[in-house]
Amino acid sequence: MRRTALLALAVPLTLLAACTGTPPEVIPTPAPVPSASSATPGGPATDTAEAIVFAAASLSTVFPDIAEARYSFDGSSGLVDQLEGGAPADVFASADRKNMDRAVEAGLIDGDPVMFATNYLVLVTPADNPAGITGFDGSLEGTKLVVCAPDVPCGAATVKVADANGLTLTPVSEETKVTDVLGKVTAGEADAGLVYATDAAGAGAAVLVFDVPGAADDPNTYWVGKVAGSRNAGQADAFVAAVTGTEGRARLAGFGFGAPR
Repeated sequence: MRRTALLALAVPLTLLAACTGTPPEVIPTPAPVPSASSATPGGPATDTAEAIVFAAASLSTVFPDIAEARYSFDGSSGLVDQLEGGAPADVFASADRKNMDRAVEAGLIDGDPVMFATNYLVLVTPADNPAGITGFDGSLEGTKLVVCAPDVPCGAATVKVADANGLTLTPVSEETKVTDVLGKVTAGEADAGLVYATDAAGAGAAVLVFDVPGAADDPNTYWVGKVAGSRNAGQADAFVAAVTGTEGRARLAGFGFGAPR
């Protein structure tokens, strides 16, 4: 299996590694969001606060670089659970279509969601590769492999690539966020992990990166939409426009995300 060297990106990435089960962190960020009126004629009262954005954990480095908001990053399925439970939010961004469809079917999204990026899985090990892994192959057997849980997008993608490559994976841990998988690898708590290419890029020299055959040909698609009943509708619309616009897509590309398909 070919072992690839990780190319440094022009824009530094920030690793988010949080313990599984901890509540998502809400992060205010300084970059300006395009201005838009927050008034909604005939709708519920709105304010001029920043939009509250629920977004997949793999977006935690790029979204703050695109627009100012109050961010809550977590696994996509967990974010839908929170929305269904009544958690206040103005925008939802999912790392797959399945969880966005779930939000749409539950009446949680206003209008049609928009695909804005793609991403795919790679295999990472600590830089010194203590288990001597040679790639996404039989060398993973008997190692401390960490993956995402099947109900989150990175976990569903893991199942798909394992099946496509005829591998039976026996992970020692299944995480609810891809950033937690990466965190265990970089901390030396795991011999290997399956993460998105963008997350691996963010880890820089801390990891070795191996291609997963076929993963780049069938990537995860990322979707964004305004949450129904948003109390900051104008800011929500402006945020979606920033992410899906020319500059937003250029910034996504700079962080290693693929173009929407």
